[in-house]
Amino acid sequence: MTARKPSLTFIGGTGDLGSGLAWRFAMAGYPVIIGSRAADKAEAAAAEMSKGGILSVQGMSNADAAQAGDIVFMTVPFANHEGTLASIREGVQEKIFVDSTVPLMPPKVTRVQLPASGCVAKQTQDFLGENVRVVSAFQNVAAAHLQNEEAHLGDCDVLVTGNDVEARDTVVRLASEIGFKAWHAGPIENSAVAEALTSVLIFLNKRYGIAGAGIHVTGTPTKDI
Repeated sequence: MTARKPSLTFIGGTGDLGSGLAWRFAMAGYPVIIGSRAADKAEAAAAEMSKGGILSVQGMSNADAAQAGDIVFMTVPFANHEGTLASIREGVQEKIFVDSTVPLMPPKVTRVQLPASGCVAKQTQDFLGENVRVVSAFQNVAAAHLQNEEAHLGDCDVLVTGNDVEARDTVVRLASEIGFKAWHAGPIENSAVAEALTSVLIFLNKRYGIAGAGIHVTGTPTKDI
């Protein structure tokens, strides 16, 4: 008997990155829950994404979506990060929480501006507490590639950081199921690298006219991890 796939919640799932990830996972057969501050907006986005009920997609308020999902992803602008965390803190206890938030501060989004704590993901872990296994991933993925069915996601690697190795491994495997090559990249503090790289990639996109620059780890692993 085939094991049930965990349900995946996307807080900020009506935005470009969140909707792109949600759609990719829905296409891979995962039950998806779209979260938004406005439940009706989430419901409308879910109805459109489900393709008339072909895909399993629901829409809910952020708080309800956080409670309903087995694994929770957050893809919100940095300006909304603190308030959104406060609204879903109770609902994500005892779960894996995947944070893709990048500390972009418009209008200078091509300049690295990490928070005083070192990185957003560490702030998230500290705020949510030790009962939540925070994993940082997908910051360096172009939303346009996620939303383009013809795009080859294997061209962009994903760095996965977090203090819980088992939780990191879960996210590495999830990323591989939608076509990414994902790598264990160490503890939560190492998220600073991926968060900072986002500003560098935005600069490269603008400077060289690249439609969604990404990163690629060279070398061939010689052991299973």
